[in-house]
Amino acid sequence: MREWLEYAGAWLGIKALGLLPRAAARTIGVWFVTLAFALRTPLRRAAEFNLRVAFPDWTDAQRRKAIRGMIRQVGWMAGEFSQFPKYTRKNIPGIVTIEGAEHFDCARAKGKGVLFLTGHMSAWELAPFAHALYGYPLDFLVRPVASRRVDALVNAYRCLSGNAPIEKNRAARAMLKILAQGGTVGILADHNTTLEEGVFVDFFGLPACTTSGLARIALRTGAAVVPGFLRWDDPSRKYILGFASALDLLSSGDEDRDVRENTARFTKIIEDFVRAHPDQWLWVHKRWKTRPPGEKPIYPF
Repeated sequence: MREWLEYAGAWLGIKALGLLPRAAARTIGVWFVTLAFALRTPLRRAAEFNLRVAFPDWTDAQRRKAIRGMIRQVGWMAGEFSQFPKYTRKNIPGIVTIEGAEHFDCARAKGKGVLFLTGHMSAWELAPFAHALYGYPLDFLVRPVASRRVDALVNAYRCLSGNAPIEKNRAARAMLKILAQGGTVGILADHNTTLEEGVFVDFFGLPACTTSGLARIALRTGAAVVPGFLRWDDPSRKYILGFASALDLLSSGDEDRDVRENTARFTKIIEDFVRAHPDQWLWVHKRWKTRPPGEKPIYPF
């Protein structure tokens, strides 16, 4: 019964927003996220704590401003998600523009596949969706939603532009096959992971357990790792999906060292983007939750 209620709520919410014009859907999305943030104490605590860790010299006013920006971005993403059935190759340039497309094209032309390094920036669900409409569909790693029906609904929207999900727990074999065929795999590499799945690298000066899978797959396949992040641009009133050139990976033959060093590089790129656009990252996530063995938790709640 609970799963059915969750599905009904998600279906009605997405469909209702989808019936509205884009601007109205984005506005209501912000209202909803603002309310959810106000009611969910754990989210507020995590965002405030994370910002104190990342920007210890900031004033409380600066942190509140970043949180308001984050709420706006997530709310807008809810509105954008509901509009996915309306987006086409013809109208997507009015919503998302691409910078650095030549970097992605160059990496793709090498024929060993592309690993799209990204994170939870701005309306992150829109990034792969728009890129597929521009002619570059990809496969992306996802964590299944607890409700199977909600998970199926969300993935149905995600895949309207030609993308396909890869369940995180069954990813390795699928990724190897896709890359061997010259395909693209999108990986959100900015969240906390378990000791078994990650390595500790610095993120804002504090060791953070970070997925090692991206580096391992890249080293074993020779696939290009291309950073690409979505951001909202106020002057143009559009999102910009910006790609950088493919990264030159350290490959010394010492796999553990290479994985750690390359993961540290990936994480530094993410950190640099967050520093440049602090109001466009998802601060509610407990990024430093997993600690090295023997170290006490840093979150006091």
